[in-house]
Amino acid sequence: MNAARYGSFMTSGEHGLPESSALGSITFDPDAVRERYRVERDKRLRRDGADQYREAAGPLARFAEHDPYADPDFHRDPVADDIDIVIVGAGFSGLLAAARLTEQGVTSFRIIETGADLGGTWYWNRYPGAQCDTESYCYLPLLEELGYMPKEKYSFADEIFEHAQRIGQRYGLYERALFQTSVRSMDWDDSLNRWHVRTDRNDHLRARFVVMALGSMTRPKLPGLPGIESFAGHAFHTSRWDYSYTGGNPNGGMTGLADKRVAVIGTGASAIQAVPRVARDAEHLYVFQRTPSTVDFRRNRPTDPEWFAGLGPGWQRQRRENFTTQAAGVAVEEDLVDDGWTRIFRAISSPKGENRPRTREERNRIVELTDMAKMEELRQRVDDVVNDRATAEALKPWYRVMCKRPTFNDEYLPAFNRPNVTLVDVSGTKGMMTITPNGVVVDGHEYEVDCIIFATGFEISADFRRRLGIEVNGRNGRSLYDHWSNGLQTLHGFTTNGFPNWFYIGVSQNAFDLNMTSMFDEQARHVAYLVAETMRRGAGAVEPSEQAVNDWVALLRSFYVGGKDFLESCTPGYYNNEGTPSGGSAFFGAYTPGPAAFSKLMEDWRAAGTMEGLELSGSA
Repeated sequence: MNAARYGSFMTSGEHGLPESSALGSITFDPDAVRERYRVERDKRLRRDGADQYREAAGPLARFAEHDPYADPDFHRDPVADDIDIVIVGAGFSGLLAAARLTEQGVTSFRIIETGADLGGTWYWNRYPGAQCDTESYCYLPLLEELGYMPKEKYSFADEIFEHAQRIGQRYGLYERALFQTSVRSMDWDDSLNRWHVRTDRNDHLRARFVVMALGSMTRPKLPGLPGIESFAGHAFHTSRWDYSYTGGNPNGGMTGLADKRVAVIGTGASAIQAVPRVARDAEHLYVFQRTPSTVDFRRNRPTDPEWFAGLGPGWQRQRRENFTTQAAGVAVEEDLVDDGWTRIFRAISSPKGENRPRTREERNRIVELTDMAKMEELRQRVDDVVNDRATAEALKPWYRVMCKRPTFNDEYLPAFNRPNVTLVDVSGTKGMMTITPNGVVVDGHEYEVDCIIFATGFEISADFRRRLGIEVNGRNGRSLYDHWSNGLQTLHGFTTNGFPNWFYIGVSQNAFDLNMTSMFDEQARHVAYLVAETMRRGAGAVEPSEQAVNDWVALLRSFYVGGKDFLESCTPGYYNNEGTPSGGSAFFGAYTPGPAAFSKLMEDWRAAGTMEGLELSGSA
């Protein structure tokens, strides 16, 4: 979510232009829509918020720990290394950290990765239909550096995974990676100016710096449904798709489902992509939905080689910045991306030029109405596609367009016209269901199934310790989680006082970008600079001063009010910490002027050369 843009869109209905003057002749009653939004939100609000989800641990550990792509007999001797850097995570954030460090001349590093290969999210996400939802030319990192042309505007999982491998080969990362290995703890040693990093394979690495590059989609999450452990059939999470059971591959052909009754629980981004493929191959598919996603047109197409060959130097960064600028509601001379995202940006923008609103209240009112109009369009698409009226009504989203991450798919809605697909709406039960040995129970009715597929996403809004799963102890043995018990305390989202030479890449106290690899790349560039500059200055340790951290946190808090109002009005989801935006979600409390402004802030900070707010100490 772009908090800069949506954070101040308060919708009290007490100020601003009359309804008819904002959009001309509108075909809906704004007051009725506001009330419907409120009712639908309240139906889904739960007191337990983000705690409604179960951790994939203990009796449910198999949902996270099982790796269907790894060698179960893998073994290696423990590694003992003294190196400059440990990078935790080999997804795009870790790969970009390694690439940007290499460009800075820093090459003494190890990458530690739980999976058996590079790729992170795209190592795990190989479910049928898996695809990036921002265009490949923006999403796939280092395209210019590698000279690679994506096959399509929106790449599928196999191509994205192969691109991660391509980055690893180009930058020599395979020989530096410890695969099928999880970090268990990291402890700062003041006497050595080193981190002691220990893993589940008894590795002990002593590193000057640590870069936590776990991204935001690391551990699968599960619904806290009573009886989830009791199901006697087959069950797995979309991020650990079990092709040994379903047969086929990400492109289809899942013949193992031909005589199976399948339940998909969840209707977010992964379900939107997987459901059409499962619907084609299963005997019967039940889709259990708490909150419908918006589903706009995908309009995928092959890449034109002639067009791609004509792109000039710096084209990818220019394209990414063009996308980010539009996401912030700023007009551009040319929409370089021209897709469903940028059409949403234009659709919900307030007028520019002579017709621009003169006050904040007028702007908020107009944007609210244009937002409603866009959502009316998306709800109309459901009516246009889905034949059964009751099913169509249940599939209609009733919330502001950016309350949940929009989805784009041309096959999902038509899947509900198939006679072997049944939508089970659980919104009236606040998502409460029961799992039995034979299936799923909703409102006293049991749906007997052979297989349950959890399309419930990742641990994004969960407790930070639970998300990371790593004990991090800084100076004097202080736990990072105790240090952050009252909220994140960082400088620019990257570093924290009392934890020297420790850096974080991911959703933090920086700026969230809808195109996450663009965000990761900007963060990786900054972290690589911090590491390299500390080394160039001969310092043994670097960390932010307590005052610099306090000043940054205070600045972020000054942005909170509008953002909180918007998020509290939204249907529960990970953007608003399941309806409690003042809780632990890292999406709340970010740098709300947006990613473009944040990148400029960091560029200016680096250009000044003073490393303002950071304290260097000791010698290397």
